[in-house]
Amino acid sequence: VPQLGPQLPPRLTQQPWHLLYSTGRDGFSLRTLYRSGARPDSPALLLIRDTEAQAFGAFSASAIRSSSGFYGTGETFLFSFRPELKVFRWTGRNDFFVKGDVNLLMVGAGSGRFGLWLDGDLHHGGSQPCETFDNETLSHREEFCVQDLELWGLA
Repeated sequence: VPQLGPQLPPRLTQQPWHLLYSTGRDGFSLRTLYRSGARPDSPALLLIRDTEAQAFGAFSASAIRSSSGFYGTGETFLFSFRPELKVFRWTGRNDFFVKGDVNLLMVGAGSGRFGLWLDGDLHHGGSQPCETFDNETLSHREEFCVQDLELWGLA
């Protein structure tokens, strides 16, 4: 979280963050992650470590929630620590920021590819270059297994 601080929108850089959800504490469930989310207007930081010890994730200016369509703003971004922090910001090509239901959470999309996706049990996910962020694959492989996942929100 400290390394990501300077990448956040300026209005959020001095705000305290707190842990809303952790697979270590709360188990592996996308439904539980949605229930643990902060107020709808509260930004969210999703941090993932896969089974190959690669760390990456996404920032959303609004709470991570279940939705029928894409939501979010151009402040949304993907990031990877491979090996140092790389941030992938909105390209302006589309507004496919975040979308989720009980079976799937997606961040970034375009041409049938998703910048980051997680399945409903939060055990598997994937990352591909997508039009929303023009990102690299965030993990070493396009599909990965989740070791740890945390969702942080503003206090």
